[in-house]
Amino acid sequence: MKTRAATLAALTLLAATPALAQAPGPAREREARTDAPPIRAYKIILVGDSTMAPGSGWASNFCDLHVKSSTACLNLGRGGRSTRSYRAEGSWDIAMNEARAKGYAATYVLIQFAHNDQSSKGERWTEMATEFPANLKRYVEEVRAAGAEPVLLTPLSRREVKDGKLFNTLDVWSDEVRKVAAETKTPLVDLNRDSAAYVEKLGALEATKLAMAPPNAEELAAAKAGTTLPPRPAEAARLPDVPTTSTGPRGQIGLKFDYTHVGEAGARVFSKIVAEDLAAAVPALRSQLVP
Repeated sequence: MKTRAATLAALTLLAATPALAQAPGPAREREARTDAPPIRAYKIILVGDSTMAPGSGWASNFCDLHVKSSTACLNLGRGGRSTRSYRAEGSWDIAMNEARAKGYAATYVLIQFAHNDQSSKGERWTEMATEFPANLKRYVEEVRAAGAEPVLLTPLSRREVKDGKLFNTLDVWSDEVRKVAAETKTPLVDLNRDSAAYVEKLGALEATKLAMAPPNAEELAAAKAGTTLPPRPAEAARLPDVPTTSTGPRGQIGLKFDYTHVGEAGARVFSKIVAEDLAAAVPALRSQLVP
């Protein structure tokens, strides 16, 4: 009995000895233990409106497909925000707290607004030639003060077409972004220029496939004829909500057809454009971006 107890104790000790323990599978010699070298990590923070936000914009796809694992990619795009309301509600403070986080070789803050600065809603609109560029300049200054690098983006083009030609109402707002980038020596991703060129080349009919939801028959026919219909009211264009349960997730993303927001196909197209343009504008990020 004592012999059996001694044998069990010896086997237990042997199994607990790290140097002798073997992983499952064929036995092999281990290399000498070493420490991993320090990581050189980067961070990209995306600040903007619904054309960037999860579920309706391009930025989550950008983080998923065009950024390496050595770069933290945080999409803080929020629907319905302008340069004024994003700050007023406290979202900008959250972004700056993220920008100040230590441990990264470099942190970049990508800033894209104009869609809702162009709005008539009281909490959103800004004056294009004065307030809007002033807000952008303040954002740039504060990013730099936080120890991060700002990158300005012109707004994603809408996909409204008139007589076969893109009706780009954001081109003049994009001019203001370009001016601020030049005056503050801030890298620029000219998304409005490049997304507009892509949509014009694609044509109104094919461009309907970039939306969050399919168009109805009238919208499809109008696009085929070369002049898109005015967008339907949001509630009329919205698809039914996804069913929920009492214990499951309850949040909803309002899927609808329009000429502003993008679904999976649109997000793939425009996130790739951003990745290519960002690599050109910020050469230090090229090693962290995926084609």
